[in-house]
Amino acid sequence: MIGLWDTNGNEVIKALAAERRSAGGVASGLALTLVAVVEEKKVREAEAAATIAAAAHPCRLLIVVRSDMEGRSRLDAEIVVGGRLGPAEAVVMRMYGRLALHAESVVMPLLAPDVPVVTWWHEEPPNMIANDFLGVVADRRITDCAQSPDPVAALRQRATDYAPGDTDLTWTRITLWRTLVAGAFDTTDERVTGATVVAPKTDPTAALMKGWLKSRLGIEPEWEHTDRSPRLHSVELQCANGDCVRVTREENTALFSRTGQEDRYMPLPKRPVGDELAEELRRLDADQIYAEALGAMAGLTDLDQKPPARVHVWKDPAMAARADEAAGAFAGPGGSAA
Repeated sequence: MIGLWDTNGNEVIKALAAERRSAGGVASGLALTLVAVVEEKKVREAEAAATIAAAAHPCRLLIVVRSDMEGRSRLDAEIVVGGRLGPAEAVVMRMYGRLALHAESVVMPLLAPDVPVVTWWHEEPPNMIANDFLGVVADRRITDCAQSPDPVAALRQRATDYAPGDTDLTWTRITLWRTLVAGAFDTTDERVTGATVVAPKTDPTAALMKGWLKSRLGIEPEWEHTDRSPRLHSVELQCANGDCVRVTREENTALFSRTGQEDRYMPLPKRPVGDELAEELRRLDADQIYAEALGAMAGLTDLDQKPPARVHVWKDPAMAARADEAAGAFAGPGGSAA
């Protein structure tokens, strides 16, 4: 590992090249560049997840930590090739002051040549991805609405802000659920007339499961709120012939029940973030099924018809904060302008 404190982008590029030569790395062996935008307290989580993902997709990992945007501009960096992060080439960059608002000035020269770029936010997703240049330059963008204070509202915002190439780890977390539910119809073509999803009202996976069922089956599923489980608890389908298909979570297994058949237990583990990330990195094209499920959840149509390219929309959070302060200074006791 090489540590550089109060450095600049050119020194980071030189140090990465030197470390790669020392470790025998070659750029042609990289499948992609993964840009991770991370809160300081979650850097180790991001590194652990990226290590798992890099085992399946050797990548150049660029971790961007934006800190203290009001202080002096400074860049601290750690360069790791191999070692604790497995096959990944990693640069952890902590950016302070105004530099944090222009992270692309350091990140762009570090992108591996001739490979796709994926940006992953391991923090609360941006309200508009176009406000973050690191999302605009990416071929694929991975958010995680579970990191938001209101995950379901954040998922609806992802639909409003959607562009082909976007995805969310909420979608990845229902992969096994979707497999189990779809597998129930491998041996029958009975029409589904109704569905019920049982989950807490703040669970984004339930919202997206509901959207997926609606988009695939053309029905309006019900969402039964429960406090029995902190996450998606069960999915039940009612068929035209009166049969009922139900998948219920029990710890790390799923109880599969169907009218007229014996109950069966199937694996339904809670996967680490690294496995979820690795799954999303398997495809770098737009996920049309996700777009349809997301649109059905939010009541929007033709999300996959939106332009895939975004135009960067500059937003300075410091200026926005000062504008809010100024507005407050002119507000009277009742909250309106004096």
